[in-house]
Amino acid sequence: MPDVVLREGALTGTRIAVLVESDFYEPEIFYYGHRFAEEGAEVDFLTRLWGNDSITFSGHEYRAPFTADKSLEGLSDEELRRYAAIIVPSGMVADRLRYTEDVDVLAPATELLRRAFEEPTVLKGIICHGMWLAASIPDKVRGRKVVCHNNLIGDVRNMGGEYVDEDVVVDGDLVTGRTGAHHHLFARRIIELIAADRGARGARGARGAGSAPGARGTA
Repeated sequence: MPDVVLREGALTGTRIAVLVESDFYEPEIFYYGHRFAEEGAEVDFLTRLWGNDSITFSGHEYRAPFTADKSLEGLSDEELRRYAAIIVPSGMVADRLRYTEDVDVLAPATELLRRAFEEPTVLKGIICHGMWLAASIPDKVRGRKVVCHNNLIGDVRNMGGEYVDEDVVVDGDLVTGRTGAHHHLFARRIIELIAADRGARGARGARGAGSAPGARGTA
């Protein structure tokens, strides 16, 4: 979001990726761009560009336009690890991004999420119907505590996840939110976790104990 001014804050020097497609929930997507910047984080809105330089999507509630020009495809492991968090938002974003031409091959967005789950230093944030994007990689959710929209509880249980009836649930490096309307609580928890992890790394560095990633708790 080029019109956003970064403020020095708890997340200064970090980057956060947010996936986006048409029928996004406008209050959520616009909030992320400003709220994370308020804490000093740069936000990249990633999508599948289908060979275009950019695509302008329409929101679900007000048909508000949102232009994305950063591709989620071709992201190297090094580039992926530069993100403190990757967020799969609510609305129809996940359903659109999980489309794959070859049913035996993961959609690019799902493949990116799968790779992110292999990186414990990258926080995974999935809210509301965003859980759809993980449907093809159930092993990444199996055995983990999560919350989702009521319509997806059956999906989560079929994936082997443990549904928890709370607005925001943290299970290690996975943060889940109930609905798009809870995006502010979801974002606040992500900010707290990234800030705490940065603080822990700094403390270990000061003690000369290296910079290995800190453990995140369950809430």
